[in-house]
Amino acid sequence: MTPRPRGATLALLLLGLLGAVAAPLAHADAGQPAPAVALSRPEAAKGADVTVTGTGWRPGALLMLLVCGQSSPDRGVIGGTNSCANADGQAVTTDAKGAFSKVLPAAPPPKPCPCVVHVATVQGEQAVVDTELKITGQPVAPLPDQSGDGKLAVLAEPRLDGDSSVLTWFGAPPARTLVFTVGNLGSAPVKDPVFQLGTAHGVFAPQWEDRQWKGTVQPGQKAEIKLDFELSAGAHGDYQVSLQYAHKLLATEPWGVDRPWGVTLFWILLCLVVPAAVFRIGMAVVDRLRPRESGRARPARHRGVRLPGLTLRPPKQGPDPAGRERPPAAPEPGEGAPPRATAALPWFTPDSAPSENHPTRSRRSTTKGNP
Repeated sequence: MTPRPRGATLALLLLGLLGAVAAPLAHADAGQPAPAVALSRPEAAKGADVTVTGTGWRPGALLMLLVCGQSSPDRGVIGGTNSCANADGQAVTTDAKGAFSKVLPAAPPPKPCPCVVHVATVQGEQAVVDTELKITGQPVAPLPDQSGDGKLAVLAEPRLDGDSSVLTWFGAPPARTLVFTVGNLGSAPVKDPVFQLGTAHGVFAPQWEDRQWKGTVQPGQKAEIKLDFELSAGAHGDYQVSLQYAHKLLATEPWGVDRPWGVTLFWILLCLVVPAAVFRIGMAVVDRLRPRESGRARPARHRGVRLPGLTLRPPKQGPDPAGRERPPAAPEPGEGAPPRATAALPWFTPDSAPSENHPTRSRRSTTKGNP
């Protein structure tokens, strides 16, 4: 027996080891089930309860359960969530194994049947399952023309049109218009396509909303589509706008929203004005409530003694008895000179002031003049 080369033996050992490792992985991948939904009964009357069970979903995922009309498991919900009974929808969270069970009322949708139970994830990776449900008494209408063969693709980089206004600076909802060009790469026309528009803030999952565009895109043609949307009031920071069609991501666009500094300025002014107004109101109240001094005895005021006025007349000009010449008298007020203030002497009254003809003054002047 020819001995086997050592290199061949090592190669066989490596292949066996790789096969032993890959077998459990392949078994695990094969054993991972796809999301599935089952109903307790295929047909129910209007308003009757239907138990919806699911398996193979992501553990801890939040799901939304809706009854939708004008839909089929193959084509999905044609009219978007506008064809569903949104008011009677139910939310459920899967367990650690990815399973759930929820009672859903068979509420009549706004669109005629065929109807389905629409189960979709709310956050994270998108997963959708539609299961047919017949509702007794609900009108039935044929589905619209098949347009599933049409394939839309974004041909140019999308852009965000619009600008912020003064109201946005004070906290109004920021609004933009997503403008993009799509082309129909399929063989059938696409009429009134419904797009899913999602906005995500930071690391959070996008919140999807249905936006329907009115028009038809013929095979091999392109069309420019504009979708309006807005954020919540006071939103700011880094956002990402995503666009989907038929659960396929078409484009993403970043959007940086400025902070509403007007709101900050308003609060700063409010913090300054309100304390000042409260202070002034408090001072006015204190001034009104404080006691007045009318009840107390006021101290006596000293009034000045008013003295009667005395008019002094200068002596008449003429020769002095002693032979000396008298100085000229001051001019009278009416002769051009400014009036002189009259002196008020306290020991005389206007009636008792000495005059020119007083005997005492004449005698004194005569005595003084004689040698």
